[in-house]
Amino acid sequence: MDRVNKQSVPEVKISLFRSLFRGREDVYPTRFESRQSGRSGYAPACSNEWVRGVCEKPRIKCAECRSRRFLAVTDEVIRWHLSGVDGKGKSFVIGVYPMLLDETCYFLAVDFDGETWQADAVAYSHTCRRLKVSAALERSRSGNGGHVWLFFEEAVPASLARKLGSHLLTETMDTHLDLGFRSYDRFFPNQDTLPNGGFGNLIALPLQHQPRCLGNSVFVDDDFEVIEDQWDYLSGLKRIPSSRVESLVD
Repeated sequence: MDRVNKQSVPEVKISLFRSLFRGREDVYPTRFESRQSGRSGYAPACSNEWVRGVCEKPRIKCAECRSRRFLAVTDEVIRWHLSGVDGKGKSFVIGVYPMLLDETCYFLAVDFDGETWQADAVAYSHTCRRLKVSAALERSRSGNGGHVWLFFEEAVPASLARKLGSHLLTETMDTHLDLGFRSYDRFFPNQDTLPNGGFGNLIALPLQHQPRCLGNSVFVDDDFEVIEDQWDYLSGLKRIPSSRVESLVD
């Protein structure tokens, strides 16, 4: 793929975005926020959602529903996410289910959340560089945490990707004895195998318009300054060959 930058046409940006943040494409989660309770979360996008006589939420979970008609990821869906609104002008935020049906994944994201998240995330990123593993640091949607993303050249078993993440975490803890790494929360994917009938965990996709305007859900440098051209930065990231993942885990 040719180099992409902020002046590139939307179609090229969307293509790059989909090639990096690639998970399940037959279903995707959308963010909701209840006006009554204020509760927020994610649910699979479904054409039958809240259809009277068909959708039985919350009595029946989406994963167990026989009437579910999940919506697939399309370029238009990604366009809505990046712009922040859907085709009807409503706020639109999506995530991704990292684990594919064959229990492989195209990326691993490491979640840091807590008071020391910045120091811990930077230390983890430094370990990645030391071991010649390309990594990207994102400040999360809330601004109170971060994700370190590792992208693979091809899909690798989720169990192998998570072993790589664990190895990098151990290496980081061994070389940064002053850090407690209490902010480390989890990996995405967070399972080695798919739960029966389920999707595995999800992660919110970056670069959604509203938080991006606040300097969140964007990629940052080691000083947590927002990288000026997000698209050029993402375009230049090296993807990790499966052979490199295997050698590090071994």
